[in-house]
Amino acid sequence: MSQVVVQNFSISLDGFGTGEGISFDAPFGHAGERLHEWMFATRFGSSMFGTPTGGQGVDHAFAARHDVGIGAEIMGRGKFDYRTGPWEGLGTDEEWRGWWGDNPPFHTPVYVLTHHPRPSIEMEGGTVFHFIDAAPEAALELAREAAGDLDVRIGGGPSMVRDFLAAGLVDVLHVVIVPIVLGRGTRLWDGLEGLEQRYDVEAVSSPSGVVHLVFSR
Repeated sequence: MSQVVVQNFSISLDGFGTGEGISFDAPFGHAGERLHEWMFATRFGSSMFGTPTGGQGVDHAFAARHDVGIGAEIMGRGKFDYRTGPWEGLGTDEEWRGWWGDNPPFHTPVYVLTHHPRPSIEMEGGTVFHFIDAAPEAALELAREAAGDLDVRIGGGPSMVRDFLAAGLVDVLHVVIVPIVLGRGTRLWDGLEGLEQRYDVEAVSSPSGVVHLVFSR
């Protein structure tokens, strides 16, 4: 049976998955790129920018799982767009199509959770963004139907990952603890006391300084 997975989800030492002050120029707020520098330094991460010259150690081994066996993704609106509210009236950016250009790195159906549904957007490379107003269980039902026998990825941000964890819907959670302190932003763990009791937990330290935590149901 297919699984519901969270992959490469980076958080700070104090548990923040994004910083404060998200904008067009700062998708992760004041955190900048610090939460993801470990991934950009890998061969997988550098290949996203057309220069596959990074390392191939433990960080690469985890990061490269992103492209394996995924049939659909669910993400929060905050991962797709830096703005909130109705799509109408957003000025010249009304046709915003995400952060990733014409060929996003998903190559699957992507279900964007929003209180303001809109028509789907078909991109190059097989990515189709569907905008739905749905609870985690209903969104997962749609994604599983689209994914077939493949896995469904819960893509973030931290608030929606937290909602899926609280609902008991995640089979495998891969969290990357990055040795920085953000102090503010959006935290992952709030309200999830005792989560570890539902999973087997493994930790793998990397020479880069990050720690990969894998929670397996």
